[in-house]
Amino acid sequence: MTVMHHPSDETLAAFAAGALDEPRAVVVATHVSMCAHCAAAMRAFEHVGGALLDAAAPAAMSAGALERAMARLDHTPPDAASAQRNPAELLPAPLRYYPVGRWRRVGGGLFTCPVDVPAHGDVRVFLLKGGPGTRLLQHRHTGTEWTCVIQGAYRDEQRRYGPGDFDEVDESIEHYQVVEEGETCIAVVAMQGDIRLQGWIGRLLQPFIRL
Repeated sequence: MTVMHHPSDETLAAFAAGALDEPRAVVVATHVSMCAHCAAAMRAFEHVGGALLDAAAPAAMSAGALERAMARLDHTPPDAASAQRNPAELLPAPLRYYPVGRWRRVGGGLFTCPVDVPAHGDVRVFLLKGGPGTRLLQHRHTGTEWTCVIQGAYRDEQRRYGPGDFDEVDESIEHYQVVEEGETCIAVVAMQGDIRLQGWIGRLLQPFIRL
């Protein structure tokens, strides 16, 4: 597997520093788990962060901080079967910490499945699945959308996104996606806001699309 599209260095640095909200961090963590290049970059960021901590003056911990940290270390994630009780696909490790809902058809050949990540504002996490040849019409976003492909591949006007590839768009981007032939495409998405289909066909179909 060759991963071609990655988060920016700024995004990886924020992830390494724990500065991303949890919904977006889950998508970045999924990418890092599938991308040797970004896993190495993460180790470099963490090394720099460790050196800065060594040089910093010590600060008092908040009350109960040690107990909370130990409780998280003792937490055992659900096994793969329970984490995927409805989507049968094997999920990357970062997603196995969260309960996963049922697939729901949202229009055409597209299906979504909620991932129960603690909310941050209006950013939500879900799996998106489309069979070969499925097309999402030209659209814009009312916020940001971070996507990591888990299996299969899709294309937009300019690029191909396969397993492990990371895509980040915002309100300024208008695009469409088409799933490649051969394999169902599954991706994890952290979406802020929603999508707005473009053109007269899109406006007719908008009431039936709920991502």
